[in-house]
Parts: sequence; structure tokens; C-alpha cells
Amino acid sequence: MPLNEALIAELQQEAAATRKMLERVPEKSNSWKPHEKSMDLGRLSQHISEIPMWVPETVDKDELDFAKEEYTPKGGSTNEELLKNFDLNLANAIECLKNASDEKLMGNWTMRNGEKVYFTMPKIAVLRGFVMSHLIHHRGQLSVYMRMLDIPLPSVYGPTADEPDM
Repeated sequence: MPLNEALIAELQQEAAATRKMLERVPEKSNSWKPHEKSMDLGRLSQHISEIPMWVPETVDKDELDFAKEEYTPKGGSTNEELLKNFDLNLANAIECLKNASDEKLMGNWTMRNGEKVYFTMPKIAVLRGFVMSHLIHHRGQLSVYMRMLDIPLPSVYGPTADEPDM
């Protein structure tokens, strides 16, 4: 099996669980955060909706240099905008992966800020260890926010107290 097919399958599984979480984000609570150092719920949700766009950023480029890239958060403030952004980023990520050869996925990718290099790894390692893990990490963070706001949690890898029968 080509590497891209395994990555697509994993991304689709994680995206389905992520979308179920994003569907439940209450717009009225976008400014809520559990701690003064935490991202607010709206920004966290936007960030999660953006993460799939890192797939083409990783596959189609050889580096990300924060000193050269201006970042503006995208994702919207309504659930409709949030989900539309997530779905678009996911579709673009899957299309990108469909065209990615094993050779391309084994090429190196670097994250830097000017002269400061954060890491250089094969693109497949970046996709798995940074992009996917980052999505899973923030989805877990979102689940804690939702629990604290008494929002029922959907099943992700198995039943939850709110959906015991998945």
C-alpha cells in the first residue's frame, strides 16, 4: 500500500471525529476559556478547523519560515463558517495526499523562524507526528472545554458518558 493511502485513511478517521466535535461548539461561548492563559473556545475551534491545511503546506513545500509567512487566522465565528472551513481544508488535504508519491513523502521538511530551525524531518513524519498529533491534541483540549461547559461529548474512539452506545 502506498504511504499516501494510509495517511488518507487516518486523516479521514480523525476528521470524522473532529467534525462531530466542531458541530457541537456553541457560538454563544466563543469567548469562554477555562484559564486566563488558555485560548478561548472560538479561537481553539478555528485553529482546529485550520489544521488540515497544514497537509498541503507540508507536502507541497520544503519548509515553513515564520519570518517570511504572515499568518491570519481563518475559520469563521459561526458554526457554519467553522465547518465550511474545516471541510474545505480537509478536501484540499485529501486531494494533496492523493497526488503525493512515497518519494515525495520521504523528502525533508523544515520549520523555522528565520535562522532558528525548530526541526527538519521527513514529510511523512511531519504529517504523522506534527499535523495529525496536533489535530488530536487540540481536539482533546476541545473535549475538555466542552465537558466544562456541559456540552455532550460525541464518541471519538469509543463510547463517551454522553454517547455510551455509539
